[in-house]
Amino acid sequence: MSGQREDKVLPYLDDNLDIESRVLDLLSHLTLKEKFELLSSPGKRRIYGTKAIKRLGIPSFKMTDGPLGLSYQSTGLKKATRFPATISLAASWNRGLAKEMGIVIGKEIRSLNRHMVLAPGINIDRTPLNGRTFEYFSEDPFLTKELAVHYVKGVQSEGIGTCLKHYAANNQETNRRSCSSEVDERTLHELYLRAFRAVVKEADPWAVMACYNKVNGVYGCENEYLIRKVLMEKWGFKGFVMSDWFATRPIETAEGCINGGLSLEMPWPNKYKFKLLDKAYVEGKFSDEVLNDLVGRYLRAMFLTSAFSQHTDGSKGARNTPEHQNLARRIAEEGTVLLKNERSMLPIDLDSIDRISVLGPNLKKKFGRFLYGGSSAVVPPYEITPLQGIRKRCKDKVQIVKDPAQADIAIVFVGLDHGRGKDSESSDRTTLELPEEQIELINKTAKLNPNTIIVLIAGSPIAMNRWMDNVPAILLPWYAGMEGGNAIANILFGDTSPSGKLPITFPKQLSDSPAHSSNNTRTFPGDEEKKVHYEEGIFVGYRWFEKQDIEPLFPFGFGLSFAEFKIDNVHLSKESLVGKDDVLTIELDVTNISNRPGLEIVQIYSTDSDCSVPRPEKELVSFEKVHLNPSDAQNIQLEVKAEDLAFYDVSQHDWTIEPGTFEIRIGKSSQDIVAKSSIHFN
Repeated sequence: MSGQREDKVLPYLDDNLDIESRVLDLLSHLTLKEKFELLSSPGKRRIYGTKAIKRLGIPSFKMTDGPLGLSYQSTGLKKATRFPATISLAASWNRGLAKEMGIVIGKEIRSLNRHMVLAPGINIDRTPLNGRTFEYFSEDPFLTKELAVHYVKGVQSEGIGTCLKHYAANNQETNRRSCSSEVDERTLHELYLRAFRAVVKEADPWAVMACYNKVNGVYGCENEYLIRKVLMEKWGFKGFVMSDWFATRPIETAEGCINGGLSLEMPWPNKYKFKLLDKAYVEGKFSDEVLNDLVGRYLRAMFLTSAFSQHTDGSKGARNTPEHQNLARRIAEEGTVLLKNERSMLPIDLDSIDRISVLGPNLKKKFGRFLYGGSSAVVPPYEITPLQGIRKRCKDKVQIVKDPAQADIAIVFVGLDHGRGKDSESSDRTTLELPEEQIELINKTAKLNPNTIIVLIAGSPIAMNRWMDNVPAILLPWYAGMEGGNAIANILFGDTSPSGKLPITFPKQLSDSPAHSSNNTRTFPGDEEKKVHYEEGIFVGYRWFEKQDIEPLFPFGFGLSFAEFKIDNVHLSKESLVGKDDVLTIELDVTNISNRPGLEIVQIYSTDSDCSVPRPEKELVSFEKVHLNPSDAQNIQLEVKAEDLAFYDVSQHDWTIEPGTFEIRIGKSSQDIVAKSSIHFN
């Protein structure tokens, strides 16, 4: 290989050739040493990129952390659109917004000549204390996969790869680098692998990130069962698997990762040092076939992202545009959940009040800071705080005062932040309660002003028993991103009706949650051997609360609106489903019976009336979000796929549907069911 002119005629550089042929051709030109070099990054100065091989014109493959946008530390300290937290996107229940967000993230990544975003995170919310709950979608695998599929498709439509994380059963930050998730086969597949499986099959992500933790005693990066047997062979995954950063350190051998299916060790060689790989290869610890498969998977992603021919000036991308910022605000608005609204306290009518008091620790706080909360930290070009949003909206209309006793309405901005022990990577929360000083502030303000509104800025469930009854209204905007202040103001003052619904159950107390129901640490954070026992099985989130007949503070799928909706005229397209590929269509009418425009989320749950194994009382199987003006009605159709009625059968080691009757429940939340019908599966 002598010159650039000669390189260009090689088949792997021909963009018109199919990718598989290009991969095979490039593999044939690589030396053994070069293949080893492609299995990790080059060293400590490039922890978000891989080694370039100039001899063959192979560029460095560059990545950026996510999922809230382009993380500051992984993009050369570049500012980017900071979107609301993933849990806020999930609370929107809007597939279209998920895809739009993915497209915009793809465009922003291309503007910086990166090739892949390390997102989305699709781990299931097993415990409300998980420090990264704000980065994940939901406690429910169906809702998770429905939004993640569209997020992935959006990003990859821009020629940018996605990396699903963290595979698998990575459900806590405590001892995350050493604990073992002890989970039975059915629970593993039915709850913790289901979203991964669906996204792989429906969206074809180009990479998956292996977790820090062990699963049943085997670390994620060398877990041959999870990676090779399930992900690659059973699900047909064609992409490559990379390690989480430094996740290979406790693993004993290089061949363990190679044979396990790990294509890329990040952020620099540990087990994939040349001497270790060469020694294992010479000793026959892994084969050429296995090595070529791992390298080929990585090269395939490079071709898919056009890394070999990418424009170096970033001309095809865009970053920090008004359109991107507007999308961030729209997601924040649609993800905001109205939890309580007695006396119709919200929206606030500025024409009927003279003074408003705003206070609290999260009133002026900005969340887009360097590494604030961990690897997902995005630093935006600007960030609208709640105070700024309210001042803009109230300008020349009402007076903003400090003393709640002197105001018509008081708004208290409380919640969490990305400090250690709160909503943050590397540590879990220690309590569901707000900090003591915030509880005192809420109750003190409520005594001074009975018209006190609480705005909770947080990314995970909050206990409210010590103050909830003292206030008439509670609004939950999560971490609302760079346009959060404007979005919050728009909802507080009625420019937008809240339409978010909870993607996670809010318990009254921690012991009501499945991972915390026992009196010992076996279920969280783990026993003396750091084994975390998933004793609750498939009964996580609302499945657990209904099985144990525990009343939650707020149920899964719950959210109030300024508008009011009626669901009726439900009609099923058929009486029976035949085979796992069959589809049921549910037709119904949604009517806005109020004088305000708004959005309603219709939720469909199924109940397996007669099954040979225990199943949840309800399982989400479909949903749709619809916008309606006052007094308008709309006929909508929702699909329920027969495969979403299935359970994982350990005797077959696969999904199955038993013949019998399924009850179909139509509701506004998991507990607000407005209609029922039945379908038979043959």
